[in-house]
Amino acid sequence: MPQFVVEADGGSRGNPGPAGYGAVVLDPATGETLAERAEYIGVATNNVAEYKGLIAGLAAARDLASDAQVLVRMDSKLVVEQMSGRWKIKHPDMKPLAAEAARILPRAQVTYEWIPRERNKHADRLANEAMDAGKRGEQWEPSASTAALDHGAARALATAPAPSGPPGDAAAGAAAVRSALAAAAGAAGASGAGAAAAQELADTLFADAGALADAIEPCLDSEAPAVTTGAGWGPDMGAPATFVLLRHGETALTPQKRFSGSGGSDPELSPAGRRQAAAVAEALAARGTIQTVISSPLRRCRETAQAVAVRLGLTVTVEEGLREVDFGAWEGLTFAEVQERFPEDLQAWLDSPKAAPTGGGESFMAATRRISATRDRLLAAHAGRTVLLVTHVTPVKILVRLALGAPPEALFRMELSAASLSAVAYYADGNASVRLLNDTSHLR
Repeated sequence: MPQFVVEADGGSRGNPGPAGYGAVVLDPATGETLAERAEYIGVATNNVAEYKGLIAGLAAARDLASDAQVLVRMDSKLVVEQMSGRWKIKHPDMKPLAAEAARILPRAQVTYEWIPRERNKHADRLANEAMDAGKRGEQWEPSASTAALDHGAARALATAPAPSGPPGDAAAGAAAVRSALAAAAGAAGASGAGAAAAQELADTLFADAGALADAIEPCLDSEAPAVTTGAGWGPDMGAPATFVLLRHGETALTPQKRFSGSGGSDPELSPAGRRQAAAVAEALAARGTIQTVISSPLRRCRETAQAVAVRLGLTVTVEEGLREVDFGAWEGLTFAEVQERFPEDLQAWLDSPKAAPTGGGESFMAATRRISATRDRLLAAHAGRTVLLVTHVTPVKILVRLALGAPPEALFRMELSAASLSAVAYYADGNASVRLLNDTSHLR
């Protein structure tokens, strides 16, 4: 199912006064502008103009794909709260506009999020362009707009994940910058200013193509294609598929450091685990980059995933391949207890990925085959998208180890806390890049 972000705004110079709106439809994975709408609407209030912007943005998204899931972002608290159903609509001018907006797409396909004004500059610029056109006695024309060029790169930088914060698709920033440059270059024939602005942006970001290569190289695996210098930008494999890896919240067994796999009691989240799930849900909602939520079938993961999905307005898909390994006779025991009862089996397990836990558990080698197959299947189904995988310690560590090309013993050299976030980006040529590991900043 397609997913879009709609950013909308409206303004009035006088309130009421000469008014206009702006709306933009974005690809959430790349930040690419898919559609723009703006119009001068004569004398109106700010709120009327904001609702008009919402209506135009939803209609533009519907025209692109009527079955799309749409996240609407606006800096109007009034519109967001009223359309979310949390505030009553009392003003007679607002009721028909809200009703019109609600009819454009089914309610289940639309979610709303308030954002500060500085994060809504693209739509704000479109609204001001529309009002400027109205002042000249004209209507806004898409060919004359510079909103996407002016704010595309800024949005990419503003929404790119901070190194210590919750992850999103770290390639979105670069993709948005490329999109802004491409749009400007395409408009060069109609506007010399557009080409000049694109060149200025390129000069500001990178002194030359060689500097671009230097900037990108640390993010690529050693076998990734080299970025060419000279006239072109080099190979562009498009937006990667990004797996945001969330370990489930705590259960009663977690602080006791007991083996808890897929062959045990399937515990629920503890009160602390539920608080952790709520915290990570808020952090991911603030980022706004998750498009799909997929969970291990075990209860602690499904509960964590559901907390996130509800906050994001998404549903949870259960994937059997994301389950934790079966620890056999070790289920429910501490490491010390296993060492006391099964010392030889434990040592063999530590020495070789082929060794299974006592009593027919799953070896790391078998788990790696299962998780690799799951990874490949999910990548084929979610190319270019940002997907949240809610799973366990072992699957996360295996995915990270494989992305790094590290040996099996690396599994014992990673710390992975409850409700922590990690992220791996997968490219079209088969290479991968670890973007984050064991981030718990949202829990502090």
